[in-house]
Amino acid sequence: FYFLSYSQNSGYLEKLKTMASMEACYQGFDPVAYLHYNYTPPRADFEGRSSIVPWKLSCLHKAFTEGEGDILVDVGSGPTLYQVMSGCERFDRVILSDFLEVNRRELQSWLQEGKSSIDWTAYFKYVCELEGQKATRLRSVVSDVVPVDVHQSFPLSPEFLHPSGADCLVSSFCLESVSHDLLSFNHALDNISSLLKKGGYLLLIGALGESFYMGAPGLYIPVVPLDESQVCASLKASGYELLQLCIYHLPPDMKVGVDDVTGVFFAKAKKT
Repeated sequence: FYFLSYSQNSGYLEKLKTMASMEACYQGFDPVAYLHYNYTPPRADFEGRSSIVPWKLSCLHKAFTEGEGDILVDVGSGPTLYQVMSGCERFDRVILSDFLEVNRRELQSWLQEGKSSIDWTAYFKYVCELEGQKATRLRSVVSDVVPVDVHQSFPLSPEFLHPSGADCLVSSFCLESVSHDLLSFNHALDNISSLLKKGGYLLLIGALGESFYMGAPGLYIPVVPLDESQVCASLKASGYELLQLCIYHLPPDMKVGVDDVTGVFFAKAKKT
């Protein structure tokens, strides 16, 4: 038997307590409200040059056209699809994942019945202008919508992903919003890296300078505030070569009161 010392046990219990606290925050998460806050105009204004959503789609488009493979895993999909619209053409199998059942149901509803809490048509149209038809292809390559826990050493069940790993990971606004501090964020980054083959690519989108976001009316979810240097340091410490880092600074019209984010980063990195 292995017994924890008092200090080890105390630290372990404190970790469990903070993780349980983060999990409790998400029990009131409302996918419909979240989608409305972040994925409708003005943040999803496809005519506006300063809108954040077209910026993210353009970053993903460029990154995905530079590589392809067998398996793409989206870590912490939430109730959104935009992050794999470009990738679905480049990979034979796409796995969507989220910790919350309500988000997995939202994704399954679109995949199986074509129903969603928001209309993704404008997103597909924008990406199609860059690349071609998407919705049918995306439905054909998504093999699973599965639970994920980035605080586990191998966050997905081996039933869905062989331990040899995926060719590419994409993760958007997940790790910093489910971690209670920078150390926890770094551990989560290490954990999702276990899902990726050596030489595989990580496409990471996240918030800069954010301490909270609204997951439902009146529900303020804490976020680990990151800056550009911390993102670079964390990727290096987790064994990545940073290939590209793009920064979006939120203009005043994108600050709509549902968070205190100051910017967004897009990173493309290679697992060494």
